[in-house]
Amino acid sequence: GIGFQHILPGGADHILFVLALFLASTRVRPLLLQISAFTVAHTATLGLTAAGVIAPAGSVVEPLIALTIAWAAAENLIFKEMQAWRPLLAFGFGLIHGMGFAGAFGALGLPQEIFWPALIGFNVGVEVGQLSVIGMALAVSLPVRGILARAGRKQLYRPLIVLPVSLLIGVAGLWWAVERAFLQG
Repeated sequence: GIGFQHILPGGADHILFVLALFLASTRVRPLLLQISAFTVAHTATLGLTAAGVIAPAGSVVEPLIALTIAWAAAENLIFKEMQAWRPLLAFGFGLIHGMGFAGAFGALGLPQEIFWPALIGFNVGVEVGQLSVIGMALAVSLPVRGILARAGRKQLYRPLIVLPVSLLIGVAGLWWAVERAFLQG
């Protein structure tokens, strides 16, 4: 559906944010905590924004989304282990991303009588898209981690994968922040 398409292939910013969350930890539980916090938050603001309860300006939300990407990536560069506050940060950033999702949902111009079913369907599509990104990241990272572990080089995963990928994600986030704040008319 359209929510899925907003992530894959259309949501490079959201893909990079989810990848930044993914790279913060090699363990499943911390990843699930972050993704769950992000999901709860963006679901709330998607609903509130799409229903017209809150009306944030896209000119503010879009650069903020980009800054959340840069921040999440910067934390991966700074901290070797995921910090205890990361799920709270993911929740806060999810509030911002939900407003962005609402912009995409609102652009559909759906009639009021199908608003709530369409909103639920859109959000489910977004979730499936995010889980697909995580699945693809696992499909790539698990074999790499396995090869490194068998070679006795497990410690190289961070410098070879996490740091350069996080750096690229951070640069993209900063670029989008500048572009969205200053270069779009």
